[in-house]
This record gives sequence, structure tokens and C-alpha cells, in this order.
Amino acid sequence: MNKIYGLLSCFVIALILSSTSCASRRYHSVSSPADYVNPFIGASTSVGAAGTYHGLGKTFPGATTPYGMVQVSPNTVTGGDNSPGYSYEHRSIEGFAFTQMSGVGWYGDLGNFLVMPTIGKLHTIAGKEDGTVTGYRSPYNKSTEIAQAGYYAVDLERYNIRVEATAAPHSGMLRFTFPQSKESRIQIDLARRVGGTAIQQYVRKVDDYSIQGWMHCTPEGGGWGDGDGNADYTVYFYARFDKPLKKHGIWSAEIPDDWKRKRDDVQSIPYQSRVAEAKVWPGRNELEGKHLGVFSEFETSQGEQVNLQVGISFVDMQGAENNFKKEIAGKNFDRVRREARAMWNTQLSKIALKGGTEDQKTIFYTSLYHTMIDPRIFTDVDGRYKGGDNRIHRNEGFTKRTIFSGWDVFRSQFPLQTLINPSLVNDELNSLISLADESGKGYFERWELLNAYSGCMIGNPALSVLADAYVKGIRNYDVSKALTYAINTSKRFGNDSLGYTPGALSISNTLEYAYTDWCIAQLAKGLNKRDTEQVYLAKSQAYRKIFDLEKGWFRPRKSDGSWEEWPENARTKEWYGTIESNPYQQGWFVPHDIPGMIELMGGKEKTLADLTDFFEKTPENMLWNDYYNHANEPVHLVPFLFNHLEAPYLTQKWTRYICDNAYSNTVEGIVGNEDVGQMSAWYVLAASGIHPSCPGSTRFEITSPIFQELSFQLDPNYFSGKRFRIVAHDNSADNIYIQRAVLNGKPYAKNYIDFKDMVAGATLELYMGPNPNKDWGIK
Repeated sequence: MNKIYGLLSCFVIALILSSTSCASRRYHSVSSPADYVNPFIGASTSVGAAGTYHGLGKTFPGATTPYGMVQVSPNTVTGGDNSPGYSYEHRSIEGFAFTQMSGVGWYGDLGNFLVMPTIGKLHTIAGKEDGTVTGYRSPYNKSTEIAQAGYYAVDLERYNIRVEATAAPHSGMLRFTFPQSKESRIQIDLARRVGGTAIQQYVRKVDDYSIQGWMHCTPEGGGWGDGDGNADYTVYFYARFDKPLKKHGIWSAEIPDDWKRKRDDVQSIPYQSRVAEAKVWPGRNELEGKHLGVFSEFETSQGEQVNLQVGISFVDMQGAENNFKKEIAGKNFDRVRREARAMWNTQLSKIALKGGTEDQKTIFYTSLYHTMIDPRIFTDVDGRYKGGDNRIHRNEGFTKRTIFSGWDVFRSQFPLQTLINPSLVNDELNSLISLADESGKGYFERWELLNAYSGCMIGNPALSVLADAYVKGIRNYDVSKALTYAINTSKRFGNDSLGYTPGALSISNTLEYAYTDWCIAQLAKGLNKRDTEQVYLAKSQAYRKIFDLEKGWFRPRKSDGSWEEWPENARTKEWYGTIESNPYQQGWFVPHDIPGMIELMGGKEKTLADLTDFFEKTPENMLWNDYYNHANEPVHLVPFLFNHLEAPYLTQKWTRYICDNAYSNTVEGIVGNEDVGQMSAWYVLAASGIHPSCPGSTRFEITSPIFQELSFQLDPNYFSGKRFRIVAHDNSADNIYIQRAVLNGKPYAKNYIDFKDMVAGATLELYMGPNPNKDWGIK
């Protein structure tokens, strides 16, 4: 997480945000899952509305397809911690980009190939929202803004132009409805990048309707982590206009070699002024430079529609052209939009619902939608991809994927995918293994972006995803090599030298490494490597070495074995031995040995009382706080601990409470960063009545579902069953407690269910009531 780009009034933002609850469904009736998707949910980076520097959901509202390479989305801001390039409260748009990140902090990246329709004088800079730099940016009419699955539209007030966007997996399309004008234009900023700039670009005219080129982005140009994320990639494009390039040109800003070009640099007045004064070459057909743009001018009649179709590749220009020709060449906008919508309905139909309110259905299917953006396709239509060695490779039995937000997504996002999309989990593991191979590093990256070993966050989350997949029978990868790389990962980042990890993040690191060492043991056990299993089971007990029995809680430890000073309010002191949390929040993270954790904490009764207090002190609005802080990942497994403490009714109570209070059908409807599907995946599982307490185990905790019935479609290539069903009899907003359960027609007394039973085609029936049944689920 990172700096604040500026505070806005919470009151003003609340007024703006309150108008968006059902904007995505304004123009058609609900008849399919895609109709319930509202991409405006979470589409805010506002620090003021969140009350903390982490901001809110940070999702984008634009058009994409399930796990697609391309996202065609409006961009309202380049600077600050605005990873999606958009925040709902902003009042002007600087263009429509063809790549975006979803729901992350640390400044973000992508936002490439920024297209803007304009009229009148040519400006070579978008300008700033506050007006300090003028350019082609335009105010937009919020009442005309529509976001749906696979579609986005808005009216630009400055130019009186209607903009519509849709997408295919490797390509995208914009449709502009122009007014009458002799000086209409489509212009493209090739240097633009969220959080920085592309350091070098190239463009050439292919024929009277088409251009192609590339944008090279490196850490010197900022981007992911303002360069600290080590992102180094090239976006290639092939773009076709449906009006001939009769009056076209290229602009180029002369950027001195000694100028820095990271996030704050490119937003500075000197840099902006230099771009605003860029040289324009009318009629030029080809150019390579440091800050390029390209434009096409034409005359339009009132209401005339002009289309721009773009293929994108991360491999080469031929790949971009191939992607374009395979997916959208010869298709009109409405057909591409229909196909995108059909893709979404196919994916979203993997979970069918009955019951619940209209808002609850919207939150559920929008959450499911958000879990299907990443890890996105990184492979071209011909099977080629750019590898970790920066060479071109070809898929062999899997689809190469990218954007693995490991520290976030191992908790809920990937356990959800093991149930509804096991082939994607298999793809991701093959992608991580191939990256470790091609890079020559021989270990798993914890947060991967476009082949970068970014080092973002902590722990070894790929090991959790690996173990969780393996124990659930998802094994279409080189398991032996995966174990070798997992061991290498633990040796490189782990508790080896002292049996714990000292330093500023001692608690978080030690606990997370202990858990993922247990994950290695599960994989070794499955491969009958008993010696390795025992070594890593022993290492998984490292959590005990940072528990201070005198203080009764986890405490950061120094490298000499002594404790760090215990400050006042130590358990609720943010960043005291922890990352983006406090010891009270992080300390519950011993998922692989919950009985051992409870024993250390003083036994069941003491632990239950402490955990209950932890939840009862949480503010009702669920925003960033010192207790159950659902806005960030360290606590996401904690509500399911009550099942292990013989108080499953409290898991039922608090998961319902979180679903009701941390999520809503509004722009501010995700209380923290979406984090590449994690926040939404938690909702999908918890609202369904199931969630793991320890990924790497086949145990799913049972909790209180929101809906009367859910049916999960199972993949016949992986599982024997056709569907897993959860039926909640007499379910309602008042009847939140499980009275009794039936599994496949027989009474069921456990507060958990095994994944193997689920994917065999089980039916779990829950009988609900208004008061806790404290006897159910404690056997």
C-alpha cells in the first residue's frame, strides 16, 4: 500500500456514490446471471470515503471477458494510488485504455493504449483534473454512464460524443457516436501508463485503415510499485479504424535523457508542459520515440458512428494482428458485445441461485464476476506467450496466465476456483512452475505480474495454492518439480536460520512461513516422501517460538532471541511485528494447527472469549479498524475459527453480519481493496454457506448461507459429480442459525464438509431458525 493522492470530503463523496446502486441494470430486465452484474460496485479509489490510505475496492467499470487479456475501461486519473485508472467520484475522463488491473494498491500498472475521441483543436496531453494543466480531458455526464458485464458507455460533455466499449479475450472495441463536425478525431496516447509511463513506443501505418506498434514499459517508467515491482513488459497492438486514415499524424515529445520518468515525475508540471508542447507530424506514417501519440481526423455527420477495433498481445506485433483477426475482424460492435455477454453468462452460471433479495443477487453475481478477471490469459490465440526468460514460448497443455496476487488470493479466491474452475487452478500452477523454470530462479514468486518477480507482500502463498490443489486432486502439472520449487522457496524465504523470522515483520513472516511449510508437508505426504513430510511438519511449529507466554500473545522477536519491546496497546498497534495489520489480527493465523494455537492461547474458553471480544469491538460499518478488519486479508479465515471452538453458531452469526455490512450494491460496496478477486471470493463462499479455514486441507467449514438454494456446476474432467447443492430451508434475514443438517438424505452433525464429498455430487440441506442451536455441529 502507499501514499494518499489527496483527500476528498467524505460527505460529498457519499452523495456522489449513493446514486449508483443499480446503474448496471438500468436498461434491461433481469433474465440471466450477467444481468445481475454491476461493475460499479467497488469502483472507487477514494481515500476519503474509506477513511484510510488504503482506499476502497479499486475495481474498474469497463468491459472485459472472463479472465481476458483485454479490459477496455474509462480512465479518470493517472497519478496517485489509483490502480484501476478510474474512481467514481472523479468528474472527468482522460481516455479509454485497453489494459487495466483490478482492485490492487501499490500504485498499480497497465492502463496502456489510451484512446480519446475529440473535436476541435488537437491537444497532445490529457491535462489534470484540477485544471492546472489543460488538455483533451473531458467532463462526463454521470447519468449516462452504464456498466454491464462486457459493456460500458458514457457521454463526454465537452465534445458531445457518446462512447461505448466492449471486449473479446484478446481484443477490444470502441464505438463513438459523433456530432456533426468537420474536425472530429480519434487520438491515442501510446506513452500513457497507470502510475508512470511507457519509456519507448513505436507506431506505423499499415494501410489506409490500420496501424500497429508497441509500448515498452520498464521499472524506470514507474508502474507497479512505482518501479519497485520490477514490471518489464511490452504491449503490442494492431488497431483498425472503420474510417480511412486520410488525415492522420503522429506527435512526439522530446524527453531529455536525464529526466526521471516515474509516477510523480510524469505528473509534474515541467514534464506535462513538455508533452503539451510535443511536435506534431501531420501525415507521418512511422515513428519510434519516448512519448508518442497518434491521431486520425475526419468529418462526421450528426449521429455518425465510428468504430475502433484493437488486438492486443504481450508477445509481438504479429500476435496482436493474429488476435485481432481471430476474434473481432469483420464483426460489428453489437455482435462483439453479445459474444462477451454470452461468455459471462456461461461462466457465471457455474453457480445457480434461488432466493435472496435483488440486491443480494447483484452483490453475489458481481462478486463472482470480480473473481473471474484474474489470473488473466497471457497467451495469444496461437498458443504463444512471452516467458520469464523474455523469450517466446508455446503452451504445452495449459494456458499461460498472469497476475497472481498470492498473499491475498490463497485464502478464498483459489479455494473457490478449485470448486468451480479447477482447470484455471491447474493453469496457474503450470504458469508459476514455467516462470520458475524460464527465469532460472527455481522458486515460486509470491506476487507475479507479467513475469515480474515483484516481491510484493510476504509469505510463500504459491505453496498454499499448490497444496490446496494437490489434496483436491488437481494435479495436471509436474508435481515432483513443484515440490522441489516449493522447498527452494521455503529455503529462500522462511524460518530456517533461527526457527522463526526476526525483524520488523516478525509475527507476520513467522506465522505465514510456518503455515506454508505445513503445506509442503502435505504435498510431500501425497508423494510418499515421509522424511520431507516430517521435516516440514516440524518447521510448521515455528509459530510457537514467537508466542510470549507471559504476555499471552504473539510478539516480535529479535535475531538474538530476545523480545522486541512491548508497547502500550501492543496487540492493537498496527505494524507492530506485522504487515498491514496488528498482532491481534495477525495472531489468529495458525490455520494448520488450530488446536495447538488454542492450547497456547490458554485453552478453549479463554480463546473463545477473546475471539468473541475481537468481533464485538468491530465497528458496524466494517471499515478499516483495529479488530475484525475485513478490509484486509489477514483476518479472512478468522470467522471460521468458532467452528473449531465448539461454537459454530458464532461463525454463522458473524459471517452473515460481514456479508450484510462489508458488502453492498453501491460504489463503496467493497470495504477494502478488491485485491484481484479475494474480497469478492470471500463473499461468494461465505454467502454460499461454505469456506475453508485452512487451504491445503479438504475441510470446508459450514456456515449460514444467504440464499435458499445454491447449485455449483462441477467440471467432469476433474470430478465425478455433476452438481454440489446447498439447500437452506426456511432461510431468511432472521433465520440465520442452523438448527440441523442433512447430507445426501442422512442426518449430519458436523460443522464442516469434506471437499471430496462436495465434488462427488453431494446435497447439503440446512434447516434454519432465528435462535442458535448450540448443540448442532460440536461433535
